[in-house]
Amino acid sequence: MSKTRIKTYDRIIQESLKLFNEQGERSITTNHIAAHLGISPGNLYYHFRNKEEIVYQIFTMYREFINQRLAVPEDRKMTVDDLVNYLDTAFLAMWQFRFMFYDLPGMLARNPQMQSEYHQFVNTELKNILGEHFREFIRLGLLRMDEEDIEGVSINIWLVVKFWFAFEQTSRPKAPITEESGHRGVLQVLALLKPYVQPEYMHAFRSLYERHAA
Repeated sequence: MSKTRIKTYDRIIQESLKLFNEQGERSITTNHIAAHLGISPGNLYYHFRNKEEIVYQIFTMYREFINQRLAVPEDRKMTVDDLVNYLDTAFLAMWQFRFMFYDLPGMLARNPQMQSEYHQFVNTELKNILGEHFREFIRLGLLRMDEEDIEGVSINIWLVVKFWFAFEQTSRPKAPITEESGHRGVLQVLALLKPYVQPEYMHAFRSLYERHAA
């Protein structure tokens, strides 16, 4: 693959992500993307057969981001600070790829390849990542939680993160969605975790809470 093709290929993905986030995936066509980039539709089709292929590649970027940035560290023990750092990362991912979660069922229905891999990602990779996080925080002594509760609480947290920006859109229809919206989402997740925080860590937990409440 030539350097020119790599550059154009990457530009198509990056600018498509920007357009999708700003205007919604449904309202953007390949012609819109080509015009935005100042290239011919034929040039775009040289790299991608259709819009669904572009969306799929953006999904793989999101998946890689989550798997890399939320992985439990292998070279050190986790600390209390890791809790909010992971939440920050989760909401940052949702912000950077937010268009995917405004109409996720419709998008998956139009993109069978993405649908299959998205379900694999959520039901296997993400589930394992969240489970590892909870077990590490339990071992740390930050949380006290029965093993049987881990999956249920993990799902509740994922639901809040996944739908937070859509919730913000409906609850604050006149306010633009910004990164500040993610701070409110972090507070909501911390509210879910608070009943499980051990007394000796409550002061540190409140400090983390205040970082996003300010």
